[in-house]
Amino acid sequence: MLIDIRNLSIFADTPQGEVRVLDRVSLQIAEGEIHTLVGESGSGKSLVARAIMGFVNPNWRIQADRLWFKGTDLLNLTAKQRREIIGVDIAMIFQDAARYLDPNTTIREQLKEAILDEDVKATFWTRSKAKDEYARNLLLKMGVKNYEQVLASYPFELSDGAAQKVMIATAIAHRPHLLIADEPTTAMEPLTRAQIYRLLAQLHQRFKMSILVITQDLNTIMQETDRITTIYCGQIMETGHKNTMLTKPLHPYTDALNYTSLVQTENLKPRDRLKTLPGIEPTLQNMPKGCRLGPRCRYARQNCIMRPEITNLKEHSYYCHHPIREFENSKNKGENS
Repeated sequence: MLIDIRNLSIFADTPQGEVRVLDRVSLQIAEGEIHTLVGESGSGKSLVARAIMGFVNPNWRIQADRLWFKGTDLLNLTAKQRREIIGVDIAMIFQDAARYLDPNTTIREQLKEAILDEDVKATFWTRSKAKDEYARNLLLKMGVKNYEQVLASYPFELSDGAAQKVMIATAIAHRPHLLIADEPTTAMEPLTRAQIYRLLAQLHQRFKMSILVITQDLNTIMQETDRITTIYCGQIMETGHKNTMLTKPLHPYTDALNYTSLVQTENLKPRDRLKTLPGIEPTLQNMPKGCRLGPRCRYARQNCIMRPEITNLKEHSYYCHHPIREFENSKNKGENS
């Protein structure tokens, strides 16, 4: 197992007191797997990635039974040891790439800075030229044909798609074992979005790297995704194979996400009502007890004020007292009696 997270919680200090932002999150990513983490905006998806990367705010308190990368406990590493792993074995690409690139430095210099000396076989006197060639090859792998123009440009001179390709090139410069893509296609046009996801799929096939894709929309998941995990208000809802999660989910939240996807809504007639969850997401200071989806869930019952334990099936798991299958079976029994 490449990433093994068990019962990860993040507590944040607020003016109203300490709040549990992530609530006992568990997530496993296998070697060579593409795993997609899906949830609404503010559900805590990016916090999981930040915990893995070690991008922690001073007012956060992290607690976990296990936060392992390739068998190494990330929580017990010193800052220097953590940087050695993050800088080589784990890389992350962000949404709005131009914002994370240095506006005062050309793309050439930023790419060369990301390339380690051991990545190029050159003497001290020829190292700069070798890194320059390495940077060109990285952009060619990203499908950037006008690489000389891009290398000479500053981030603000690039389109959103080109800036994102530069960030991906920077992230994979030393071929990490895990690439975290945090909503890499937000606000991009469909064609550019498809190009970015196609590029990630090609990198996965070429380098056999694991990829954690973070998104808020099932319509934007990669076709090559192996498994999907849904998260709501800092709690994991369900994890399973892509085909099962998209066609036969067991958790009401996953089912609701499916109903709002284009696949499910493309046959709706004009003025038809969209199937959405009732109510709104709670604030951090007013999280419901137990299952945080409870107040918005049509299957909720009294025992939902207790947080459900994980139910493991074959290559599938969910946290729910009353999964969809239970209600389908009870409905069928009522119809047959």
